Amino acid sequence: MDTLLIIGAGAAGSVTAKKAAMNRDVFKNVHLASRRISSCDAVAAQCVTPIKTHQVDADITEAVIQLIEQVKPDLLINMALPYQDLTIMDACLATGVHYMDTANYEPREEAKFSYSWQWPYDPKFKEKGILGILGCGFDPGVSNIFCAYAQEYLFDEIHTIDIVDCNDGNHGKSFATNFNPEINLREVTQRGKYWKDGQFIEIDPLTISCMVDYPEVGPRKSYLIYHEEEESLVRNIKGLKQIRFWMTFGDNYIKHLDVLQSVGMTRIDPVMYKGFPVIPMEFLKELLPPPSSLGENYTGRTSIGVIFDGIKDGKQKRVFIYQVCDHAVCYKEVQAQAVSYTTGVPPIVGAKMLFTGIWGGTGVVNVEQLPSKPFLEELAKQGLPWHMKELALTDQADLFAVKT
Repeated sequence: MDTLLIIGAGAAGSVTAKKAAMNRDVFKNVHLASRRISSCDAVAAQCVTPIKTHQVDADITEAVIQLIEQVKPDLLINMALPYQDLTIMDACLATGVHYMDTANYEPREEAKFSYSWQWPYDPKFKEKGILGILGCGFDPGVSNIFCAYAQEYLFDEIHTIDIVDCNDGNHGKSFATNFNPEINLREVTQRGKYWKDGQFIEIDPLTISCMVDYPEVGPRKSYLIYHEEEESLVRNIKGLKQIRFWMTFGDNYIKHLDVLQSVGMTRIDPVMYKGFPVIPMEFLKELLPPPSSLGENYTGRTSIGVIFDGIKDGKQKRVFIYQVCDHAVCYKEVQAQAVSYTTGVPPIVGAKMLFTGIWGGTGVVNVEQLPSKPFLEELAKQGLPWHMKELALTDQADLFAVKT
């Protein structure tokens, strides 16, 4: 294995391409494709070693098949939109190429992301003799692998998981999203959800919050939302009683979001404007700053991790595994902000695991089903060092006080 094809040249995809270009001992041939080849060329110009660029419409399976047949990759990393997961998986299935993504499928017409569309590909991938690796970004991705590591090395039983995600950065804009605005706003405005005692429980959006003490950041108000890794972790972490996902949103972000929702700008159904159908969310995306433009002069850090409560040697134990990433440091290395960096680096780590034979097999799997320790060791080498600390039962009191 030595040839890599990356589809998607946005904020996170550009990081993946640039990091691949820094690892030529493993990736001898690196190809980057997108709907606009000019986007790929702009990324290629910033890579430390040459990569090849291509144009492809990832909405069309046959177009992806033609590109695969042209470049003959060993692995296709899908950094495109979640709407395109299935067309790209179909192309990999048709050509016998391994597949990896960072976000699960979501239909355009409904804000509902779920693995229920991708998991059924498992027998087809097995029959073809290829591997499909789902959710290899940060969350989902590294957060899942933190869970797998905790299950294997730290606990006899894990009872509760709280995934906590803080961006304590300042990009200087009145309102912007740190990744694709359409995907980000669809995620935040849908109903929240958490899993407890064998079932998912829905809540109205952003109605439950608490203070979480984030490493190197401090206490920040965090909102309970639904995130896709919960769906796979409840299958793969044994004995789990509850899992929740928390994310920080500043008051300014919430204020803008409230206004946009109230005037209908977050709608995903078409409205007629001067005789033409327009989807407000897609129009809004065009008005907001591209996430790839936010890196320069971005200050602050992201602090993302997983808080576990469980049993070890018959005693209650709490552990916090986390990673802190500095926006300015990321920009200096790859001209990107930390949210793009934390999403774009893990696929390269996963690809190295596959290319070097540490990860393998056939079928469709989530990353927590693959070896965690070597991945985390390589993650630190690739610019995302992680940390672990045992918590006293009095730590994170506000979080544990929330009875859901």
